[in-house]
Amino acid sequence: MGRPSDESPLRRISGEACVLGGAGYAVLLQIAHPSVARGVYDHSDFTTRPFNRLLGTLYFVYGTVYGTEEEKERLHAIVRAMHRKVNGPGYRALDDDLLLWVAATLFQSASRLHAMVFGPLDEEERVRHLREAAVFATALGLPEEKWPATPEEFADYWEAAVERLRVGEEARRITEQLFHPANVALRPLTRVQLLLTGGLLPPELRERFAIPWSPVRQRRFDRIVRTTRAVYPRVPRPLRFLPTTLCLRAMRRGTLGPRWLAPPRRRSGAGFRGAGKALG
Repeated sequence: MGRPSDESPLRRISGEACVLGGAGYAVLLQIAHPSVARGVYDHSDFTTRPFNRLLGTLYFVYGTVYGTEEEKERLHAIVRAMHRKVNGPGYRALDDDLLLWVAATLFQSASRLHAMVFGPLDEEERVRHLREAAVFATALGLPEEKWPATPEEFADYWEAAVERLRVGEEARRITEQLFHPANVALRPLTRVQLLLTGGLLPPELRERFAIPWSPVRQRRFDRIVRTTRAVYPRVPRPLRFLPTTLCLRAMRRGTLGPRWLAPPRRRSGAGFRGAGKALG
């Protein structure tokens, strides 16, 4: 069972490095929604700059969970401004259905990875975690009442939403480029992510994405999970949260792009526009 704590479950879970193991899983779930895939394919350079796109997602998650109120307000304004421009045939980024699905994948992925490593939360913490995670959706512009109110409502929504997923040509192209990047330095990492993603996806989705799988790959995946479950919880928390700490520091100092959480310069809007471009 997960350790009871007075600390917010969202803050305790979101910063764990083990949650990053579900990054590819969350992305493929998102683009299995045809409208999300079209928007990503038409408007994002995700496939050519996967590290930058991962940073964009981490900036959103970590800034939302750990930023100050002023920082969160600024970050969410950037995200919404960026999404207002993402429109095309059959999709609109600010559509409530798409906002709910993207936020739901972030919550479900983090919840699942954390439970695989630490064990499930108790019922009270599950309810609290879900309620707190609504911020991922409302920050994108979803009305709060459209976020599932209970774990049971979320489970019903998730089951129905997964049933409606359709892996189209855009999604398969994004997947191919994502896991076979032109930058050879990224390929060892993407091979690990491909294995983790294949193990986490439902078999029918894994097949539609043409992710290779076999009994050998399943045993490798199970071995990684067992080892992580045995070793990772014993690592000191500051080390487990090191990616979060470094990412927040980079956001504020601008060492990996614009200072997303820094106030914009009054004499021009360049800082805001630059941050928005980094997110796209």
